[in-house]
Order: sequence, then C-alpha cells, then structure tokens
Amino acid sequence: MSISNNSFAAVAAIFSLVLLCSMQCHAQLSSTFYDRTCPNALNTIRTSVRQAVSAERRMAASLIRLHFHDCFVQGCDASILLDETPTIVSEKTALPNLGSARGYGIIEDAKRELEKTCPGVVSCADILAVAARDASTLVGGPSWTVKLGRRDSTTASHTLAETDLPGPFDPLDRIISGFANKGLSTRDMVALSGAHSIGQAQCFLFRDRIYSNGTDIDAGFASTRRRQCPQEDQNGNLAPLDLVTPNQLDNNYFKNLIQRKGLLQSDQVLLSGGSTDSIVTEYSNNPSTFASDFAAAMIRMGDISPLTGQNGIIRTVCGSIN
Repeated sequence: MSISNNSFAAVAAIFSLVLLCSMQCHAQLSSTFYDRTCPNALNTIRTSVRQAVSAERRMAASLIRLHFHDCFVQGCDASILLDETPTIVSEKTALPNLGSARGYGIIEDAKRELEKTCPGVVSCADILAVAARDASTLVGGPSWTVKLGRRDSTTASHTLAETDLPGPFDPLDRIISGFANKGLSTRDMVALSGAHSIGQAQCFLFRDRIYSNGTDIDAGFASTRRRQCPQEDQNGNLAPLDLVTPNQLDNNYFKNLIQRKGLLQSDQVLLSGGSTDSIVTEYSNNPSTFASDFAAAMIRMGDISPLTGQNGIIRTVCGSIN
C-alpha cells in the first residue's frame, strides 16, 4: 500500500506537532536554560543578593526561607511573591509568612534589572532559586548548580500556606510526613533544617520552650534566652537561632541540638530519641557531609512541582500578574 506525498507530509506535520508539544509540556529544568536568552542572568541576580546581604547579613536566611516557603506551596512557582488583589488571596498574609517572610524587595530588584536587559525572559521562580543559592554561599554555606526553566504561577494559595508549611511547634512525625508529601526524605528534612544555623526567631515562637524548665533544654541556655524574651509582651523581640555562629551557615546548629540548645521546639525535636537522632549526630561531627547533603536537598526542593513549557507565565513584576 502506497502513501501519497500529501499524506506523508500531513503525517510528518502531525508527528512534528506532537513532538513539539511533548517537548514543551514536559520541559526539563536545566542549568543552561538562560545561556542564550539571558547569559548574564545569574550575575545580575547575584549582584542584587550580594548588596542585600552586605547591608544586612540576616537577609541571607530570609532569602533561603523565602524559596523554601515558595516551593512548599503549589511548588516552586513564585506564588509567595504575589500581592493581594480582588482575585488573589496572597500567601504573604498567611500565618507562617505574616510579619516574618522577608526579601520580597530583593527579588523585585533583581527582576527589575533583568527586565532591562532580558525583558520577559527570566522567571521570578528562578530568581528565588538562584537567590537562595547565592545567599548560602555569601554566609559561608555550600554552593550548588541551580536548575533553571521554571515559570511563574498566576495563582496563590493562602490556604495551602497555612496547612503545608511546617510549624515551630510541630511534632517530629508531622514534620517528617510534611516533607515526605513534597517528595523529600527524612534526611533531606534534617539537612534543610540546618538552615536554622542562620537567621532569627521572634520571641513568641520560643517563649514556652525557654520557660518550660523541660529536660530537653539546657538550663543555662534557657536563662540566657529569657533576657530578650520576657514571659509577657515583647512578642516580636528577635533572637538568633544559633548564638555561636549566627551569621554563618554551618553545622553548629546540630552541635547545639546535641547540647539541648535548639531554640525552637521543632529544632530540638530532631534529637528526641527518634529516627533523626543519628542524622543529627552525623552532621554535628561532619561539616562536609552536612554541606553536601544541604546542597543536594536544596536542589531536590527546587524540583517540587515547577511550572515549565507552556504552563505558567513569565511575570514582568514579581508581585503581580502581567
């Protein structure tokens, strides 16, 4: 049976269309995604992050946390950056983010610069991912190769931000299951918790712990922390999560846990006779292992449900839909 030239051309066209759709609908993230379309993208983002961290070391922790809080809600799609509108209930006002999530302006600064040279090319979701990596390296933490090609969402989920993000009072099993629901292992969870080697927490988040006189907290440590966190009022007083190296992303966080000096209950619960004890001990003794695992876990976190291909958009301004 013969096939006419016209029929062959039609079949070839359909095959090409299917192939193109397959490539677009199942696009893979790649570290070289912007090499041709915006070759200076990573340098531009790093400049904005470096300026911000130089001005305030705490911003490194905030940028890493911002990427984390984005990826755990709808995936790594920059939904956390969207402002409130008549049709969008912003994630910024969800309890885990309200009054604590920071760094929005840094991402917007980087986006503004990128729009000057590569308009409509680099997504806000990718800027968040790169900014987190750069923030880590600027405070002595590990580096990693960031996979790129995410697109931005046109929606946000205030509801998921209040249910899917781990809380400072969560028990260990809930924390583990929350990470597992995002495709992250228990080891990933412990490694990512090491980001609490930097940053600060508000008094009301650890007050009950430092006044509990519990067996899982060092008495001297609790006494020291009470100085900046009275039993009543001053809820917003800030305290470093790690008193020893508060501006250095290192394994001292795990050494603190060994000494019963974790500031948040959700920190100390990682060393409470459960399945994570051995990982905490390993990281406390091996800084290079922690650094390697932290970098690998950040890469895996960046893979949570990205929008790629024809899904999503490239926002011109990160806080709003085009």
